[in-house]
Amino acid sequence: MTTIQKSKITVQTTVNASLEKVWDYFTQPKHIMHWNNASPDWHTPRAENDLQPGGSFTSRMEAKDGSMGFDFGGVYQEVEWHSFYTYIMDDGRTAKASFKKVPDGVEITEAFDAEMTNSVEMQKNGWQAILDNFKTYIESHD
Repeated sequence: MTTIQKSKITVQTTVNASLEKVWDYFTQPKHIMHWNNASPDWHTPRAENDLQPGGSFTSRMEAKDGSMGFDFGGVYQEVEWHSFYTYIMDDGRTAKASFKKVPDGVEITEAFDAEMTNSVEMQKNGWQAILDNFKTYIESHD
């Protein structure tokens, strides 16, 4: 019997904003639609989020030219407001998002199981680009 060890990928950023604002902008669909893309030629035209244990979320991510798109979703397992949440993605992978006050603002850390289709480096770069886009979005909105 062979078991495949899943790789864990971690991305992180520090955002210059209050914990409450970071939590709201990270979890509310009206904000998610503005920052949830890895590059300027992609966007998120639709997002839904029921942030509670057993609640589900989904985001529709699409190329702006309409050439491709996909739904990203899952179900929350644990939710500790203004601290962390865990979820299981629709494909069975697990993830955790953590929020921690630090002297420069709020440190956001996302750790997730890698999928087997794309390289670990490509996945890490994509998730980091989305997190960097979040940082830019929140720091430019008062």
